[in-house]
Amino acid sequence: MEFTRPPRSLWANLTVLEMHSKHRATAARAEVEKNSAALNSVGAAVFLTGLKISVGLISGSLGILAEAAHSGLDFLAAIITFVAVRAASKPADPGHTYGHGKVENLSALAETFLLLATCVWIIYQSVDRLRDTQVKVHASLWTFGVMAISIIIDLSRSRMLYRVAHKHRSQALEADALHFSTDVWGSVVVILGLAGVKIAQYYPELGFLQKADAVAALMVAAIVVLVSGKLGVRTVHALLDASPEGVADQIKARVEVLDNVFDCHAVRVRHSGPQYFVDLHITLDGNLPLHAAHALTEEVERVVERLLPGADVTVHPEPTSAPADPVSGAKPKSG
Repeated sequence: MEFTRPPRSLWANLTVLEMHSKHRATAARAEVEKNSAALNSVGAAVFLTGLKISVGLISGSLGILAEAAHSGLDFLAAIITFVAVRAASKPADPGHTYGHGKVENLSALAETFLLLATCVWIIYQSVDRLRDTQVKVHASLWTFGVMAISIIIDLSRSRMLYRVAHKHRSQALEADALHFSTDVWGSVVVILGLAGVKIAQYYPELGFLQKADAVAALMVAAIVVLVSGKLGVRTVHALLDASPEGVADQIKARVEVLDNVFDCHAVRVRHSGPQYFVDLHITLDGNLPLHAAHALTEEVERVVERLLPGADVTVHPEPTSAPADPVSGAKPKSG
């Protein structure tokens, strides 16, 4: 029995269905991985916050208490991230036709404000501590040990969160990773401050190093303000539907090399959470049959999805009055 190959349009439809099926399976795996990462960060934040508060109160170290406050907000931020990641994974509905991805961007913005609020408190306490000459800081082995443990846990969590965030384009997880990363830098600074206090205890002539703890807390605040400010700017851009730099030009270049596509223009790219939405116009031979024009638009969708996996692509075909030159194959100008 001779096998008859189905029409090209049927093959195109089967390919599109297969791609959509793969995207759904990938989205399901991404949801599980993102939820797991967010939940792990909640547990790490709870442990570190409790540990730093206990040792900070015992030692009287403002640097450690500042880090404890930072970790406390990390815990709140981790809860926000966990809720946001779950909410953003909900499918589109009649009231939210573009899905719920913006929830991730909103959570990242909320976490930025939390970081900045922490900085205000740290700066206030640090300046007050620098003026007060009666405060004693006990730089014991426990204080150094706690900060070392903090660095190990924060470094592990931040690397895991950054990996998952970049893999699934999750701005909420990226913000959570930033919280843990700033904890790493802050812990290193606090250790240096405690070391200064310890040195001053052995060498009274270096008494000015007693203030190193408060200075370390100020440095923590400066680091957090700088990094959270950058994250806040990127989050606002996402909420304002700023187009990713250079992506529209890449789409235009890839689409215009396709056969029977004379021109690609009016390319618009935005993203909601991890998903991209692309609208573009293409100019085709006005004499093409409808089914052929439709097959070509689906080919354009596949080209865009190879560049932006999982993207929601809308293609608007426009006819040109002049067909391509049958001899030279030259593409006419759209008119």
